[in-house]
Amino acid sequence: MTMPEYIEQAESALLHTYNRYQIVLDRGEGVYLYDYDGKKYLDFCAGIAVFALGYGNKAYNDALKAQIDKVIHTSNYYYNVPAIEAAKKLLEVSGMSRVFFTNSGAEAAEGAIKAARKYAYLKDGRHDHEIIAMEKSFHGRTMGALSVTGNPKYREAFEPMIGNIRFAKMNDIDSVKELVNEKTCAIMLETVQGEGGIYPAEVEFLSEIRKICDEKDILLILDEIQCGMGRTGSMFAFLKYGIRPDILLSAKALTCGVPGGAFLLGEKAAENSLKAGDHGTTYGGNPLAAAATVEVLRQFEEKDIPGHVKKIGDYLWQKLDEISEKYDMIKAHRGIGLMQGLEFDVPVGEIIKGCMDRGLILINAGTNIIRFVPPLVIEKEHVDEMLGILEQVLTLNA
Repeated sequence: MTMPEYIEQAESALLHTYNRYQIVLDRGEGVYLYDYDGKKYLDFCAGIAVFALGYGNKAYNDALKAQIDKVIHTSNYYYNVPAIEAAKKLLEVSGMSRVFFTNSGAEAAEGAIKAARKYAYLKDGRHDHEIIAMEKSFHGRTMGALSVTGNPKYREAFEPMIGNIRFAKMNDIDSVKELVNEKTCAIMLETVQGEGGIYPAEVEFLSEIRKICDEKDILLILDEIQCGMGRTGSMFAFLKYGIRPDILLSAKALTCGVPGGAFLLGEKAAENSLKAGDHGTTYGGNPLAAAATVEVLRQFEEKDIPGHVKKIGDYLWQKLDEISEKYDMIKAHRGIGLMQGLEFDVPVGEIIKGCMDRGLILINAGTNIIRFVPPLVIEKEHVDEMLGILEQVLTLNA
């Protein structure tokens, strides 16, 4: 079959919830992807910040193959060694106390919401507790995660959401303080907003939120599904801020392609929230996904992936700054590490398509922002290659 024929089959068989680019990706090697016709693409999307270690990573593939030959799934009625090893290592690198493995980031958000409400319920027995989330945030598409997602266009068709969610402005501490009351059980935010436009939390803002949570016995939930796992140049973005969350969300690069996620709890939240029977999952923490996490964490440590990200991220920042100065259509440059964005004064769809036609995969974050979230193993030469293609397209659109 030809690539157009495969696309035609997909359009008649798959539910149309995505406006997909008109290519069929077939295989990957390093930081490159190849479509069904064999065309090569430099990948600066990484499956939306997922494939941190690049494609065809032999040690990663071998670890999964070895686990497949042992056992893939057993259920959480029993222990399995990969999940135990993954939990131990993840707690070690995060400084958290307990972990619950999920199948996705959205499920991690759901678990965090339940843990926060249970924590508050155990204190006073009330059912009217509130969660403060941020405008422009994104936490997932399931009903609970969608309820704390601060973009009305995602929620409108599915109202009513779960109740008692209030939205403050990112990096505006006064807007948070205005919403805090005796019903508030949690404040939830992305340490670096991704879908909302690549907005890192300011140090003072996050420090003040941590202070409010400590003073009023409110849980701080940090969503690091996209910005965690080395992407900002530290293992988790919050480590740059000198604070620690009560609940931490992780997914995407946690398993580098195998579906998986987690929410991690600090000691206070772990000891005073979810108990046996309160929460569960059939597939979460199964031996295959857990083996992926073990190998990912092993390679992150062995190769010092966060240190590499810091070095290459600084280089990417310098080069994107140069482009920002060169083209009037670029309004702003934001981000940290290998999670950066360029904001344009025009929609970026045609720019992204032009880059794809020339062998470069980029994605947007909103209508007018190009998001740069490549595999964390890219080198300076890949940044230069990306910039060469991007500049070709920008020159044509200037």
